Amino acid sequence: MNTYAALALQISTHCVNSCTDRPSARERMADNLAKVRQSVAGSKAFISQFSGMDTRLIVLPEYFLTGFPMRESVAEWQDKACLDIDGPEYELLKAIASDFDLYLAGNAYENDQHFPELYFQTCFIISPEGETVVRYRRMISLSAPTPYDVWDKYLDIYGLEGVFPVADTPIGRLAAIASEEILYPEIARCHAMRGAEVFVHPTSEVGSPQLTPKELARRCRATENLAYVISANSSSLQGIPVPGASTAGMSKIVDYYGRVLAEASAGGESMVANATIDIDALRECRQKTGLTNMLVRQPFQAYADSYAEHEFHPRNLLLKDGTVRSPGKGELSALQQADIERLVKSGII
Repeated sequence: MNTYAALALQISTHCVNSCTDRPSARERMADNLAKVRQSVAGSKAFISQFSGMDTRLIVLPEYFLTGFPMRESVAEWQDKACLDIDGPEYELLKAIASDFDLYLAGNAYENDQHFPELYFQTCFIISPEGETVVRYRRMISLSAPTPYDVWDKYLDIYGLEGVFPVADTPIGRLAAIASEEILYPEIARCHAMRGAEVFVHPTSEVGSPQLTPKELARRCRATENLAYVISANSSSLQGIPVPGASTAGMSKIVDYYGRVLAEASAGGESMVANATIDIDALRECRQKTGLTNMLVRQPFQAYADSYAEHEFHPRNLLLKDGTVRSPGKGELSALQQADIERLVKSGII
C-alpha cells in the first residue's frame, strides 16, 4: 500500500451564510455532503479505470461544507455552521470514507465541549474504518479563535501532540495544514518533526495563473520537509457576495522535490489533480546524504532561543485565570493591530 493514487478534489460549495436559521443551514450542509459523496464515488471509479491505481486518499477543499463566517458573530456561526464532534455531519463523512475504502480529509468549523464559548477551524482526516485519525485545529487566523488564544488550557487538555497531530497509517504518516497556514514554515515543520510524510492542505484561495504566495509556499513546504503536499481548492463559493469563481483552479499535488505532479485547471469542478504517491521513494530520499536532504540537516536548537526570547503575538488572549471568553466582532483584527503597534514601538518592524 506504499504506492497509491491521491486526489485533490476541486468542488464547489453552496455557503450557509444566507440561511436564516439552523434547520435551513443544516439542510444546505446535507446537500453539500451528498455532492461530496457523489463526487468521491465517481472520481475513485474513474481514476481506478484510467490509471489502474486504487485511490486511497481524497482531500476536500476548505469551506466545502459551509463557506466561511462573514458578518456572523462567534455565537451565530457556532449555531449555524459549526459541527459537533459526534454530530450527524461527521457521521456522514465517516460513512463516505468507509463505503469507498479511503482516507478522507477536509476542513470544517467545529465545536469543542472543553471550550463551549469558542469554535475552532479544524482539519480532519478520517480513515477507511471511520475513525478520525487527525484532528488539527488551525493555529493562525484572523477570523476564528485558535488554540493559541487559549494556549495553556488547550495544552492541559490535548498536549503538544494534540496540537500537531500526525497519524501513522498504512498509506504513510499523514498531517494537515489549514489553508493560509501553508505560508508559515513552522506549521509544516512542527508536523515534520513528528514524522509527517504527506501533508493534506484544504484551501480556498484566489485562483491565478501567476505564482501566488500560497503557490510558492506549497512547493517550499514540500521541498524543505521532503514531503508530499496535496492541496485542494474550492471550485467556487456560491451564495455569498464574492464572485463565485474567484477561487477556481490551484488544486494540485506536489512531490517532495517541489515538482507539481498534477493540477486542476480553473475551469470549474475537477478530479484532474490526482497522482501517484510513492511512500517508499520518499523514505528512500529522506535517508540519502547530501545537500538535498534539507530535513535532517536542520540545526533546530540553534533557533530555539530566538523563538523563546521574541514574542510577536501573545498567547492566551481569550483566556484569563482559567476562564475562556468569546471574542467580540472585529476583536481579532484589533489584536493584530495592537501587535503591530507594539512591534513598531520596539523597533522590530
